[in-house]
Amino acid sequence: MKLTLYTDYSLRVLLYLASKPQDELSNIKEIADSYQISKNHLMKVIHELGKLGLIETIRGRGGGIRLALSPEDINIGQVVRQTEEDFHLVECFDPSANRCAITSICGLKHVLFQALQAYLAVLDQYTLKDLAVNPDAMRQLLFKKPED
Repeated sequence: MKLTLYTDYSLRVLLYLASKPQDELSNIKEIADSYQISKNHLMKVIHELGKLGLIETIRGRGGGIRLALSPEDINIGQVVRQTEEDFHLVECFDPSANRCAITSICGLKHVLFQALQAYLAVLDQYTLKDLAVNPDAMRQLLFKKPED
């Protein structure tokens, strides 16, 4: 299974914010620059993370973004479920698009369904705090100046 860029960027934003002190604000430009990703795409991701209640957005002069929850309260499995469009690993996982002739007797779909559940179960075991294990090293890598 491959995560969408949307989920990848969502997780990266959360990791970035987790590496900063909880009261310190960040902005879209600095996150986009740190990861060398599209600012426009990141704007959509940040908007959605705000709607999901994972980040807090502060508008106006001196505004920015920060985590809305403690890193230990952000479950990675939940983030992936909330940011992925679907989990249709194969055509038969989507009843509205399924045209596979063997769906009714196929054993593969059951194996793939079990694999998907196992994948999500592993993600459910981790929080953002578990992933942000070395914030000092992360800050050093993410917050370096262009001349570094």
